[in-house]
Formats: sequence, C-alpha cells, structure tokens
Amino acid sequence: MKDFVAKRIQDMEWSGIRKFADIAAQVPDALSLCVGEPDFKTPDRVRRAAIVSLEEGKTRYTMNMGLPELRAAIAHYMERRFGLRYDHAQEILCTIGASEAIDVALRTIVEPGDEILVVEPSYVAYKPAITLAYGVPVVVTTKAENKFRLMPEELEAAITPKTKAIILPYPNNPTGAIMEKEDLERLVPVILRHDLLVISDEIYAELTYGGKNHFSIAALEGMADRTIVLNGFAKSFSMTGWRLGFAAGPAPLIQAMRKVHAYVIMCAPSVSQYGAIEALGDDALCDEDIARMREAYDKRRQYLLEELNRLGMTCFAPEGAFYVFPSIALTGLSSQEFCRRLVQEAGVAVVPGDAFGNSGEGFVRISYAYSMEELQACIEKIEGFLRKLGCI
Repeated sequence: MKDFVAKRIQDMEWSGIRKFADIAAQVPDALSLCVGEPDFKTPDRVRRAAIVSLEEGKTRYTMNMGLPELRAAIAHYMERRFGLRYDHAQEILCTIGASEAIDVALRTIVEPGDEILVVEPSYVAYKPAITLAYGVPVVVTTKAENKFRLMPEELEAAITPKTKAIILPYPNNPTGAIMEKEDLERLVPVILRHDLLVISDEIYAELTYGGKNHFSIAALEGMADRTIVLNGFAKSFSMTGWRLGFAAGPAPLIQAMRKVHAYVIMCAPSVSQYGAIEALGDDALCDEDIARMREAYDKRRQYLLEELNRLGMTCFAPEGAFYVFPSIALTGLSSQEFCRRLVQEAGVAVVPGDAFGNSGEGFVRISYAYSMEELQACIEKIEGFLRKLGCI
C-alpha cells in the first residue's frame, strides 16, 4: 500500500514536538513540558456564549468568510490593539485555527517551484505546508547572539530569483524571540527591493513581556498591501480546542484565499465563532482576560530563566510567546540524545531544538504553559539529571 502514498508525504518527517510528547506518554509518571497549550480554561463568559448559541440552535453553516459580526469584531480588535485597519467585509477570513490560515495562504500564492523563506528556528509546520503546496522551503537561520531576531543581511543572502514570500514567525515559537519596530524597519527595504510577500504569523501577539508590545510589520509604510497577517484565539484566550483563527490582508489575496477555504473547509465552526464574538465583544473584558493569563506566564518565564541559568543551561530572556530555549552545551549531548535521556532517566519531556530546524541543535524548547507546581517539579528532576551527568 505504500506505493499509493505520494513521495512528498513519505519523505515528510513527523513533528518533533509530538514525537517526544508521545514518548513521554509511554513513560510512567513522566512530566511533559512539550506542548504549547495554555493550561487555563477558556474564559467563563466565552464558554457561556457558546453554550447559549447551541441552546438557541445556531448550529448551521455560516458564511464562508465567517460571521459578519465576528469579522467586524476582529477588525475592531486589530485596529485597537495593533493599529491595523481592515475592511471586515473583504479583508478578514475566519479559519480553522491559524494552522489552516497558514495552509490556505500558501496554497493560494505558491506556484510549483516557488521558494518560500522560512525563518528558523520556528514552528514545525511551515516547511511541510510549503511542500504540500508544491513550493520549496528555503531556510533563513537566525542566531542566539542576535536574540534569534532576523537580520536584514540574513534575509538578503537567502533571496533568489525564485523567492516569492517569507514567513515571519514573531513572537517566535520555539525561541520566544520578538521583532521590535526598529528590527522590522530594517527588513522593509529588502522586502520591497525584491518584491516579496510576507506571511506574518502573529498567533502569540498578545504574549509579550518586559514592557514590550507586539508590533506588526503590516503597520509599516508600504507593507499593508503585501502582508497577510495570521492570528487566532488559541493562545490569547486559551481556546486551542475551539480551532478558530483568522487571516487579514489585502482584499485580492483574502478573496483568493476564501476560494480555497470554501472548497476545502466550507466555514469555521459556528459555535466557536459565537464564542469568539463574546471574547472580543467587550474591550475591557477582552484586555482583562488576556492580561490575567499573560501575567501568570510572565511569572513562570522569570522562574524558569532564573533556574535554568542557575543550572548552567544558559538562556537568553525570551520576550514573547510561552517558551524558553536554553542551551544544553554543558552536557556535551545532542538535542535528541539529551531529550531522550531526560525523559527516560528523569521522567521529564521537553522538545529537542533541532525539531525546529538544524539551527536549533544544541538547544531544547521548554513550554511554560504549565502550572508553577509542574515547572518546579520538572526543574528538580532536570537538576538531578544534570548532577547524574556530572554537569553540576
């Protein structure tokens, strides 16, 4: 039966995140810090709104682009929080999570053989999604000494006549890096000179720390007309299982994406859309829900930074998302070997850095979307493991 499977699928590797999460599930009493999923419940008011929609029988298909009132709420939110203005009737598409938005955007713009730049380390799904769209992923490597921010010279060096677009993944999974306004401004001349499209994955936009606020490249002069902004409700409102995201951008691109979305998906779940309307419906409550979770993440972030650096697993201070990306150089082990031994010998599962690209070798990703008690228990086990290795 293998002969029936397309070669590009056979060649595609499994997600390194899921690989180690599955290994952890087979180790009795193992603690896993692998998955980037908020440990908070979806806000009560959002859950109640969804329940009411079900009780009222609002269970039919919606418009392909999403409920008009939800798209209007998204447009208001994007302008209020990030200074981005979109026509909700033409320039916003509701999707099955930001993951579908990535897939649909790529399938809409990619011709066979087009090169799409992937900034690494970054989310594991970008390169497979490009391959599925018959494009060619081209890696742009960022460095720890630059806080994993994309430098204009790194971008310039990766561009060829076949380059069509770049996926900009900030705040970044797995490193926690952000790009500030000044960083993005340095990229714009390169992007304009080579006439590139930008797919800006901003799913962690609300999770920034240390007084830093997210800034979107779409807000810079000349960029709104060549940027597709991807976002969603999973991380900001702890709505991962609701599977609701959105894409915002120029009407010609969004309407083309709508065509793909309509044939493949039809529409996002109605119950999720009604819940999302409530999530965004009151500005003060929206901000309060986000701030409550962000403050908890920040405390966990600071705890892990202090402890990991104390143990010699040096780590730059991430300013976004909910991950730390410490070095494991003191162990002399590869990322894969470190993670395999850590889960088997100490009962703690984290993700090897090379799961996010070759540039992640020598690092591991630790998610702090877990309770402080779980993080403390894991640090104790990691310390014991390092002592066993003779590293401390």
